[in-house]
Amino acid sequence: MAKQQDELILLDFWASMFGMRVRIALAEKGIPYEYREEDLKNKSHLLLESNPVHKKIPVLIHNGKPVSESCIIVEYIDEVWKDKAPLLPSEPYAKAHARFWTDFIDKKLYQPGRNLYTTKGEELEASRKDFISCLKLLEGELGDKPYFGGESFGYLDISLIPFYSWFQAYETYGNFITEHESPKLIAWAKRCIQNKDSVSNTLPDLEKVLALFNK
Repeated sequence: MAKQQDELILLDFWASMFGMRVRIALAEKGIPYEYREEDLKNKSHLLLESNPVHKKIPVLIHNGKPVSESCIIVEYIDEVWKDKAPLLPSEPYAKAHARFWTDFIDKKLYQPGRNLYTTKGEELEASRKDFISCLKLLEGELGDKPYFGGESFGYLDISLIPFYSWFQAYETYGNFITEHESPKLIAWAKRCIQNKDSVSNTLPDLEKVLALFNK
């Protein structure tokens, strides 16, 4: 069980959508922690020591024990701090369903999104089609529900909402408007920001993220 004197350190980078997942989960639970910003071009010894396999953020260090990979960290947080704001569904099928779509986001949405600002020509065009196709599938999964889990904000919402802060960059380099392609998804994102302090206080300004590419 988590105790009051638990020491939590989060190694992260402000614009990381994966790090944002962890920050939102911690905020949902009301858990205090020490945030340490990483220079990804000059990674700290603590990061390299804590995640020697992937050498990536985010890493949550709980009483000296590191936990890596954003989805695993969010599930860990949900298991250790069970008494407030459950993130994963309790019913096994619903839990498996949420994990499936989070895996879809990581394996099918992330790379085409990245390709929008790293490729050109035919590869860019193909990535734009893949990205929009993924958004439409996610929009279909959302349906008319307020949140992916229904009435309550949870694990799958946390998995996807950080991508919203990158949408302006995706749109600028991919030459499309997300709201035209997936209006329900944008309405969901705005609902998350409006209704959840954990989201509105975590997501950086879209212009600030876009400015990363103009340096």
